[in-house]
Amino acid sequence: MPLPVYLDCNATTPLDPRVLAAMLPYLETQYGNASSRHGYGRTARRAMDVARQQVAAAIGAHPAEIIFVSGGSEANNLFLKGAAAAFGKGGGAVAFSAVEHPCALNAARQLARQDWRLIELPADATGRVTRAGVAEALAQKPRLWSVMLANNETGVLQEVAEFAASAQEQGGSWFHSDAVQALGKLPLDFRALNAAGVHALTLSAHKAYGPKGAAALAADRRLDLIPLIAGGGQEGGLRSGTENVAAIVGFGAACELAASRLDSLPARLRRLQTRLEAGLVPLGATIFGNEAPRLPNTSYFAFANVEGETLLTRLDRAGFAVASGAACSSANPNPSHVLLAMGVPQALARGALRVSLGAETTEEQIDAFLLALQAALAGLKNLTALRN
Repeated sequence: MPLPVYLDCNATTPLDPRVLAAMLPYLETQYGNASSRHGYGRTARRAMDVARQQVAAAIGAHPAEIIFVSGGSEANNLFLKGAAAAFGKGGGAVAFSAVEHPCALNAARQLARQDWRLIELPADATGRVTRAGVAEALAQKPRLWSVMLANNETGVLQEVAEFAASAQEQGGSWFHSDAVQALGKLPLDFRALNAAGVHALTLSAHKAYGPKGAAALAADRRLDLIPLIAGGGQEGGLRSGTENVAAIVGFGAACELAASRLDSLPARLRRLQTRLEAGLVPLGATIFGNEAPRLPNTSYFAFANVEGETLLTRLDRAGFAVASGAACSSANPNPSHVLLAMGVPQALARGALRVSLGAETTEEQIDAFLLALQAALAGLKNLTALRN
């Protein structure tokens, strides 16, 4: 039986064979601990140094600004909790968008236990953080900001540089952006973002054809962070623990490949996205965020009176792997907090499905998916008619 057509690349991407090839020596023969002083350890350390350079080059950063961690969730927590700890208990206000990834939302909300004031930046119907909301937040002088660059559910892009510049005019605050979904799909320039006022950027390997278990926080070297993990002082004292050398090597290789594909992959993904959505509209889909700038690979949509989980199950049986929201929130039965923040009615939000395309997606797969979707919708309509 053939494997399902994979249309869930925002959840994770397949490991590129070239990335696996780069990793294999560090899973087999070059297994040294990068903190060891002997030859095995030095080999591991050199491999990490190369990977750090590759990650930095992919986003226009300096290698010394790259802090390796285990995942995007850890990177977001390292910024929010690490910077808050540096400011001290009750250090002020933290501003974050209502459409952030749950790991950033929940990390920010945990700061309320340390007497931080929370400022939730509202989004409009297109999924974009509103300028009015940012202006109101500025009046409260937040010390910390976190606004994601590209949303994992809708693909909507935020005016991160503009918001960061406004925050820096006020002075004394630190601005972070979760760029996990942007890596490999959009050009990233940490130097330009840093000049605008962005102090830290979150990246993750497995969203860009690299392995799970490796990610990074690109951080301005002036940024004062208190580490979340105490230990042997790895990663400049900011992330203790024996490094996952093989995964870090894979992260570096994936970043190098991502940078090499930026001239061609985003444009091809955009053509596929356009083809998909041209087929969704006649079926009666509401496409979320399609009036805002979006990632070229992400389509988030729903059909009135159709449960997303039910439709997902039928599509899975038909051989198509899609998502009903963020993979990390799949255990949560509630409608997407992103859609609710956009003002989408709960009934429609419960029907949301996300298709996120990847480097291996073809036009034939898009066309086959649309046929399967049409059949699934017809089947559900007939079932409803029989019940009534």
